[in-house]
Amino acid sequence: MTGLIVALAVVAGVLFIVAFMGIRIIRPYQKGLVERLGKYQRTADSGLTFIIPFFEIITKVDIREQVEDVPPQAVICKDNVVVSVDAVVYYEVTDPYKFAYNVADYYTAITKLAQTSLRNLIGDLDLDDALTSRELINTKLREILDDATDKWGTRVSRVEIQRIEPPKDVTEAMHRQMKAERDRRAIILESEGEKQAKILRAEGDREAEIQRAVGQAEAIRKVADAHRYELIEVAEGEAGAIKTVFGAIHEGDPTNDLIAIRYLDTLARVADGKASKIFLPMEVSGILGSIGGIAELFGKEAEAPGSEAAT
Repeated sequence: MTGLIVALAVVAGVLFIVAFMGIRIIRPYQKGLVERLGKYQRTADSGLTFIIPFFEIITKVDIREQVEDVPPQAVICKDNVVVSVDAVVYYEVTDPYKFAYNVADYYTAITKLAQTSLRNLIGDLDLDDALTSRELINTKLREILDDATDKWGTRVSRVEIQRIEPPKDVTEAMHRQMKAERDRRAIILESEGEKQAKILRAEGDREAEIQRAVGQAEAIRKVADAHRYELIEVAEGEAGAIKTVFGAIHEGDPTNDLIAIRYLDTLARVADGKASKIFLPMEVSGILGSIGGIAELFGKEAEAPGSEAAT
């Protein structure tokens, strides 16, 4: 009885060990390929998975995005310049079955394919284009690798050119060319600055001259206005004086006689025998009337007794 119990315990222990050997844990970023006696059976997802011990095996495949470094290689450009190029390839497994059974060494396969494709792409470009067209090279290389690796159950998500290094002498020539180009740009910018400064200075001088001329014209206009005002005032004063004299002549008071006498004195000085012309006032009749009155006055004085004229 005791032997039977021991045997059952041994069998139970063996069964427990066998069952424990059949337990597999698959991580969230993994897929499990289950084979039974060398034949593919199924693909197990993440979590707890049971297999038959000694009859089934499981191969875990990492489905996270991976990165592979493409070693540097010498590539001849279209213009026969040898450059050293290396790149980085990012890929992820989309089909674990194809990735496990369609390619023996994926790393070697993707590396050699990237080197060959990169050599072909750089060989179709000049050195200047190869140095300035990295984005174009990355895009084309990714498309080539993605199409070629589709049957391997992977997807190339990104390709980056790390370095395109020309020979030392070519690099020195490029540095000299770049320096000469920068010097040329500096000279052009300096010349443009001087030209702009002269233009601005000339425009400023022109504006100053215009403003100065406008100021002088305004001053002349104001002086002319003042002179015109002066002439108008003088003319108005003289006109007022003439009107006053003219009115006094035509009034019949003694003042008119005095004014007439002044006119006669003036005519006497004008007609002293030296002048060739006689000037008479415009209102001759009025003046003559005044002269007639004065003559009558002198005649009465002459007729009076005791006067020198009667004598």
